[in-house]
Amino acid sequence: MKSVEPVELDPAVEALLDDFAQHLTKERGCSAHTVRAYTGDLTQLFGHLARTDGPPPGQATLRDLRTWLANQHATGADRSTLQRRAAAVRTFFAWAEHTGRITTDPARGLRSPKVDRRLPPTLEIDHARRVLDDLAAAAAAAEDPAERAAALRDSAILEVLYSTGIRVSELCGLDLSDQDTERELLRVLGKGGKQRVVPLGGPARRSLDAWLGVRELLAAPGAGSAIFVGDRGGRIDPRVVRRIVHRALARIPEAPDLGPHGLRHAMATHLLEGGADLRSVQELLGHSSLATTQLYTHVTTERLRKAYQQAHPRA
Repeated sequence: MKSVEPVELDPAVEALLDDFAQHLTKERGCSAHTVRAYTGDLTQLFGHLARTDGPPPGQATLRDLRTWLANQHATGADRSTLQRRAAAVRTFFAWAEHTGRITTDPARGLRSPKVDRRLPPTLEIDHARRVLDDLAAAAAAAEDPAERAAALRDSAILEVLYSTGIRVSELCGLDLSDQDTERELLRVLGKGGKQRVVPLGGPARRSLDAWLGVRELLAAPGAGSAIFVGDRGGRIDPRVVRRIVHRALARIPEAPDLGPHGLRHAMATHLLEGGADLRSVQELLGHSSLATTQLYTHVTTERLRKAYQQAHPRA
């Protein structure tokens, strides 16, 4: 996508964006990532209006918004980006109207292109088993206490991600008090501040217990009650978890190069292939819409089709 020279926004517009960011954070419970993305999208929109001698934000029309999105498409933005930017604009103007900052919401009729729902790559069950067994073996073979602690942590991270299907941000946010050891459950704080409970499989529970038994070897005072800590002793960062997952999968030549979200895909796909119902998988993943979870039915259907074509003599 072509870069565009930034435009310095009017202080009143900057203040408006700050108020909107506060609304997203405090009232809607949006993540820092979503707040940055939405305010960045709106900064681009308001910069476009200023650059093209368009109206101020409070006087923008539906035509102005459509022109901006069309310009984004022409300069290379993909469909998923356009969809997010349209969502940011709709959310902003609905909030502005609701709070009396504008009299009419110009984005009420704004539509965005449908996103291509590609089948996400996933692990085969055998690959998942080999990755997890390999990590457990590496932890058992480590002789240095600190190295063994790090290996047990890495093993527990992948076991928990694959067992529960939680997001990497949810894993990093886990505290010791989020465990229900008696019923083998974890309490997870998901998107929008919504809490849910997910079951923890036997291997994941044992792996987590083994890590917690040596956690004090890596944890620094600043870690607080975090379940998982990084090599420097603080609460583990999502970027570190991604490196751990990529490194673990790289040890299995046949396994695809996936991050933590790939383990989430694998968990959902393997559950559906094993006979789990769609509503249960939706609840486990914390999806607000069943349509999002239905993507995994396409994954399992595609895998069945390929197996049929490979095995049936008259496929």
